[in-house]
Amino acid sequence: MRVAIAGAGAVGRSIAGELLENGHDVLLVDKAPTAISVERVPQAEWLLADACEITSLDEAALQRCHVVIAATGDDKVNLVVSLLAKTEYGVPRVVARVNNPKNEWLFTEAWGVDVAVSTPRLMSALVEEAVSVGDLVRLLRFSHGDANLVELTLPPESGLAGTQIGDVAWPEDTSLVTIIRGSRVLTPTPEETLEAGDELLFVAAQAREEQLEELLSVRREDASG
Repeated sequence: MRVAIAGAGAVGRSIAGELLENGHDVLLVDKAPTAISVERVPQAEWLLADACEITSLDEAALQRCHVVIAATGDDKVNLVVSLLAKTEYGVPRVVARVNNPKNEWLFTEAWGVDVAVSTPRLMSALVEEAVSVGDLVRLLRFSHGDANLVELTLPPESGLAGTQIGDVAWPEDTSLVTIIRGSRVLTPTPEETLEAGDELLFVAAQAREEQLEELLSVRREDASG
């Protein structure tokens, strides 16, 4: 998979390193000569250019990219890069970094963003995830389709503990994608039985989150009665 990353700062280089380790082709683009540090990520392609300019993106052959990541420290730049990648080059997947949480509302499909990653939101979500059981925690927002990646740790008193996944009447527009049980990562199957303490990760429409939380948190006596 070919991935272009706009922004070769610490965030961009870190993402590039991870993607290269996973066998992907990575191009780092930055307009600041001081940011071009080939020796830090030698396996990547590097381009000294302004990612907000069409001529630069032509040079980067953005039409050949499967994913574009707008990872600069400037939200305006990230929005422009996202919009150009989607509208001018038809990039299938655009991921954008949100630096200022006040700007998060802008990072939508209208600006070409498929996934918006807000570091402050993610950090607060991880804090909430660490201290909450039975509460739905929003980890990531997918702009396309108004869906979110959400997590809930199944409480011991949940009526779903001991129930097979295939027997659960899940809300519409929700999909259980992963179960984390201790150190194990499980792929959900209809025969898999839910256990108290399971971390359940869903992709769910925002309108269904409250319904999903109620379903997972209902007490045994309420469920049986």
